[in-house]
Amino acid sequence: MKSIIVDIAIGPQEWLKLYEGVARDVSTVSRDGRTVRFPARILSRFALRDGVNGSFQINFDDTGKFHSVERLGTG
Repeated sequence: MKSIIVDIAIGPQEWLKLYEGVARDVSTVSRDGRTVRFPARILSRFALRDGVNGSFQINFDDTGKFHSVERLGTG
């Protein structure tokens, strides 16, 4: 299983756009410098009133297919 670590800071207004489907993907730079893009829905269970914030490990298979995500810590 491969993984990538990202630090996310999505405020409440931006999260609302993602939640409502106005925007669908999150694009960010991983800690190792790679630009990554993934569906916002994988972060849904971490959403709070102030949006989605923290460090996350995204796990994927050898073909790049999403497997799981876990929170490593908050902002």
